Amino acid sequence: MYLKLNGIELNCTGRERWGDLLAELPDGGAGALGISVQGRTCSLNDPVEEYTYARVLTYADEEGRRIYERTLQFIFLTAAHRLYPGERARISHSFLHGIYIDLPNMKVTPELAAALKREMWAIVDANLPVRCRKLPVEEAKAYFAETNQLDRLRILQYRKVPHFTLYRIDGLDDYFYGEMAVNTGVIRGFDLFPLGEGLILQHPNPERPDEPAPFRNAPQLLHTYAQAAEWHAILNCENVADLNDMIRERKLREFIRVNEALQERRIQQIADQFIASGARLLLIAGPSSSGKTTFSHRLSIALRVQGLRPVKVSLDDYYIDRDKLPLEPDGTVDLETIDALDVDLLCKHLPRLLDGETVDMPTFDFVTSRRTDKTHPLAVEPGQPIIIEGIHGLNDRLTATVPADMKFKVYISPLTMLNLDDHNRIRTTDARLLRRIVRDYQFRGTPPEETMDMWASVRRGEERFIFPFQEQADAMFNSALTYELPIMKKYAYPALLGVAPESPNYTLARRLVKFLNYIETADVEDEIPLNSILREFIGGCTFYREED
Repeated sequence: MYLKLNGIELNCTGRERWGDLLAELPDGGAGALGISVQGRTCSLNDPVEEYTYARVLTYADEEGRRIYERTLQFIFLTAAHRLYPGERARISHSFLHGIYIDLPNMKVTPELAAALKREMWAIVDANLPVRCRKLPVEEAKAYFAETNQLDRLRILQYRKVPHFTLYRIDGLDDYFYGEMAVNTGVIRGFDLFPLGEGLILQHPNPERPDEPAPFRNAPQLLHTYAQAAEWHAILNCENVADLNDMIRERKLREFIRVNEALQERRIQQIADQFIASGARLLLIAGPSSSGKTTFSHRLSIALRVQGLRPVKVSLDDYYIDRDKLPLEPDGTVDLETIDALDVDLLCKHLPRLLDGETVDMPTFDFVTSRRTDKTHPLAVEPGQPIIIEGIHGLNDRLTATVPADMKFKVYISPLTMLNLDDHNRIRTTDARLLRRIVRDYQFRGTPPEETMDMWASVRRGEERFIFPFQEQADAMFNSALTYELPIMKKYAYPALLGVAPESPNYTLARRLVKFLNYIETADVEDEIPLNSILREFIGGCTFYREED
């Protein structure tokens, strides 16, 4: 049989595995972690298939990175099992270029972290095989019951499949929803150290995967995650099985009310912080699909309750004419960069507004992609706050002419803390993409595949223009709603299933479908408040209604 791997035509017997073919490539398959075959991610141990094109996945690919990270986490869990058998380890959430791990029943010390790290390196240096086996689902349930892995046992009841895939390193079996590397020796770039009450498992440097990424502390982000953990304790919901149980037992409505009340209380706290700061300029920034618009409306109302009358300045009107923007090397225009805005004009206007002058504000026409000749006057009374919401809100270039003590910065992001089980987390980026797919399809007429086409570019813009500034915020707001995935599944799941295998977005759609398969659908939209951040994505948001 003939097939193409990385564009090289190969002659095969059909009995080979993908890993057997790497030696035929010019680079010998350097850095290979898996194979992409018609949008499906395959292990190097999978048998070859006669397709016209397949390609090697490395750490430079999103799917390759996920294979690496899953394998790295499994190595950590194997080390923990060797040193502290029976102790619980929970892969909690992302933390910049790593993940945060809880050891709920153990005191984390530098000595404990060092011992685990040495054991991880022993596993890596031994180049142990990572084996894969399929068990009948009843046999998998018996294994999880026997080993007291109750979180896996509970989630299995919501996954109606005849077989269950387990991976094994050195006698330890575990489940991960996605492919693994075929041996532990490919893992080189990582670090492990204590932070707060847990551990940080640092991922590789994206530019040099054989080295760990440099660590940058982020106390604000860590505090926000800790607050999210407190909310989960209040809500008594730690994983998807807890949420599914509530849906089946018809208890989700009260859960929604408490979840929304927790967010409302946090919004009021931020309003109080702003007032206490004495600032006049309220800047709100965050990545795509964080709910910035709804949040800014709700924060404005919280300030109105305190007797203030905020005025909003739209950054959309400060866009530079499209034909005046420099082109990227691929000939496209980067609309995410701060240089797409007329920063100089905004920096002239803000001090004048704060001084009480009337300013002729510009108007941008998105149909023609040009600023119009039409302006609208704006004046701000003494003490009135000015709210600016946009991805560059935390970048001081945007407000360079305003003194620091006049600015209050808020970073907003849906920091997902709800995981499938102790060892399989739901990534914030995947939850945000679901929000954007649903919103774009519902209100912008954008097909899901078009949204997915843009996602890589959106993510690059966030890495450059948003995430580096998040720790400069005076307050952080976690816009994730623990109940949202069962709601979003109803809207997103059918569209994702419709993505064809030949589509370049099939891998991405398949990845989202895989974790949604574990989540029950809920039909309780009538319980979701009209001012909920979730309404920005599913519809019915009160802030978009016309006055009667």
